[in-house]
Amino acid sequence: MKSPPLSVALKVAAEAVATVLAGRTPDALLAAATDAARPAVLDLTYTTLRDHGRGDFLLGRLLEKPLKDKPTRALLLVALARLEREPEEAHTLVDQAVTAAGKPYKGLVNAVLRNFLRRRDELLTTADADDVACWRHPRWWLDKLRAAYPGQWREIAVAGNRHPPLCLRLNKRRPPDEILPGQPLGDAALLLAKPVPVERIPGFREGRVSVQDWGAQQAASLLDVRDGMRVLDACAAPGGKAAHLLELADIDLTALELDPQRARRITDNFDRLGLVASIQVADASRPQDWWDGRPFERILADVPCSASGVVRRHPDIKWLRRPADVAAFAQTQAAILDALWPLLAPGGKMLYCTCSVFPEENAEQAHAFAARHPDARRLPTGGADPDHQLLPAAVHDGFYYALLEKAP
Repeated sequence: MKSPPLSVALKVAAEAVATVLAGRTPDALLAAATDAARPAVLDLTYTTLRDHGRGDFLLGRLLEKPLKDKPTRALLLVALARLEREPEEAHTLVDQAVTAAGKPYKGLVNAVLRNFLRRRDELLTTADADDVACWRHPRWWLDKLRAAYPGQWREIAVAGNRHPPLCLRLNKRRPPDEILPGQPLGDAALLLAKPVPVERIPGFREGRVSVQDWGAQQAASLLDVRDGMRVLDACAAPGGKAAHLLELADIDLTALELDPQRARRITDNFDRLGLVASIQVADASRPQDWWDGRPFERILADVPCSASGVVRRHPDIKWLRRPADVAAFAQTQAAILDALWPLLAPGGKMLYCTCSVFPEENAEQAHAFAARHPDARRLPTGGADPDHQLLPAAVHDGFYYALLEKAP
């Protein structure tokens, strides 16, 4: 399959970046890219979004006045991100960016990019002295990281700008015949030595392996399910954690999801893996609409959150989120937890989970819940501290877990 010209990939990536800067997710646009163009488009788009704080800073110093044409501005951001990382491609990149720009912006694009090449060292030194340009995160985001992790915030920011690792979950019920080179983690995780397209992973199509971050895989073991238990995954899409639970034990599982399209992804995952569960499209915070009155012995509350722990996989999140969103997520999380607690059987366990690194959604949320519910006991999750905060690292994304047991 022949790859399209770089100019085509630059143009599509610029459309995706412009979509994010307009406040919308680029997922649908990226999914529509042709098979031949998709790898280049994804690389250009995600690199630009990871580096956006830097690109925006540089472009502000290369333009004499703000550029009103948003597609051309986005194209310049894509080209600048590529030029900084791949300076040896400068001639080709400038030529292809000019082609992608078309009339009447060819001259402007050519002038801006060549000006960057002339002033490269000066501009990059200036960018390194600016917080947003250096760490490539919004200023409010950096402020929250500094306050929560005064000794680690730099490492968290750097991790958020790196390419994510690719980790597999081996199906314990249907082990794969062939295993790719990698680092074993826990009982079923394999961190691949080199990322591989999903279609080239041995056993994936047959349901023998799944792609799931090592941090996300820890949920199933923490919940400690056993044969015969009635289990609820309250916010289940796309179904990875629910599938892991079903692979570990013969349980009666209900997978709940509010969005019908996302619920179909649960069905697709279960079909590929040969798993059976009850999948319901419903609101976890309104059990009166879907609960049959029979208590659950285990509940997984993998609640909606800022996703601040997985921005290296979804770099648009950094630029779509606003400071007020974190507080809004915290309110939703509290409502879901309070609604689910009466559904848990006495002596049962509920695992609270987010893919966030912000304390308002994590430790503060768990502490406030325990204070509101005297019959809730915090359980350890592998250490003395009941707050199980995973920060983004080489082997996993950022996650938080709190295990709560209901008094008998």
